[in-house]
Amino acid sequence: MPRRITVALLAFAFLGAFPWSVSAQQNDPTAGRKAIVKVKPDYPELARRLNISGTVKVGIVIAPDGSVKSTKVVGGNPVLVVAAETAVRKWKYAPASGESTELVELKFGGR
Repeated sequence: MPRRITVALLAFAFLGAFPWSVSAQQNDPTAGRKAIVKVKPDYPELARRLNISGTVKVGIVIAPDGSVKSTKVVGGNPVLVVAAETAVRKWKYAPASGESTELVELKFGGR
């Protein structure tokens, strides 16, 4: 029984450690801004040669004018991360009255 409690506490601590959680975005009234321009990421040559595919999750802060102010990689293969961040920094969103945050998932496929 004490082991179950320990596992449960560790699980709650682990889940609470991620600032870009989906539930936090749903409570944010400015979340869900419409992307006007989405630049497709380049598939890195190293990833192509090694046949690496996967999803990169990037948390972004969007300025009131719709430009991407900052990015933070939440997960994904390190070989794909730079390409994902580079592309997302070029995205443009609809203007709003204040900053907002989004969690973006970019999928990279094999050949």
